[in-house]
Amino acid sequence: MPAAAVLAAAGYWGTTHLNLNPAREVGAVLDEFNGVKVYYNGGVNHSDGRMLSRDGYNLGIKYQCVEFIKRYYFERFGHRMPDAYGNAKDYYDRDTAHGALNAKRGLRQYRNAQADKPRVEDLIVFKPTLLNPYGHVAIVADVGATDIEIVQQNPGPFGESRARLALDAADGRWTVAGGTLGWLRRASDGESNSAIGVQATP
Repeated sequence: MPAAAVLAAAGYWGTTHLNLNPAREVGAVLDEFNGVKVYYNGGVNHSDGRMLSRDGYNLGIKYQCVEFIKRYYFERFGHRMPDAYGNAKDYYDRDTAHGALNAKRGLRQYRNAQADKPRVEDLIVFKPTLLNPYGHVAIVADVGATDIEIVQQNPGPFGESRARLALDAADGRWTVAGGTLGWLRRASDGESNSAIGVQATP
C-alpha cells in the first residue's frame, strides 16, 4: 500500500476513533430528553463496550447513536425491538411500505417526502455518507412549520446533541432535509401495540 494511502487510513482511524475534544470526556452527559440522557462518545467510531438492560436486552454499543435511540424507546415506552442489532442505516427498511410495520423494529415506518409529517418522539433515520458508511439515527424533539429539531448521540467530537433540519411541505408531501430516509413510530393511540407486533417490557 502506498505511503500516502497508509497515512490517509491512519488519519481517518484517528479522527473517527479518538477523542479530539479536550473539553469533553467520553461518557459525560451532554443532554437529556424526556428524562433519557445523551452521552458524549468522542470519535464517531469509538467503541466502549456494549450497553445491556438489567435482563440482558441489547441496547447497543456505548455511546453510539443507535444506543441512544434504543435506550430512549426502552426507557420511555418499554419497547424492545424484535431485532436488537444492526447499524443505524439498518433501522430503515427499504422494502417496508409507507405506513406499514417495520417487523425488525416493531414500529411503523414512514418514508421521507410522503403525506405523513414527522412527530415528536419519532425515531428518524439518515442515509450513509462517504465518511459515515453506517448511517445515523436520532429522536425527533420538536416539529415546527418549516423545520424539525432532533436530539442525537455521537455527532462527533465537536458536534451538538441538538440540530435543526429544514422541513418542506409541497404537494401534500413532507420532506425533511439532511439525508433523511424516513422515520419510525409506535402504534397510534387507537391501535394496540400487540396489533403491530411490539414486544413491551413485562
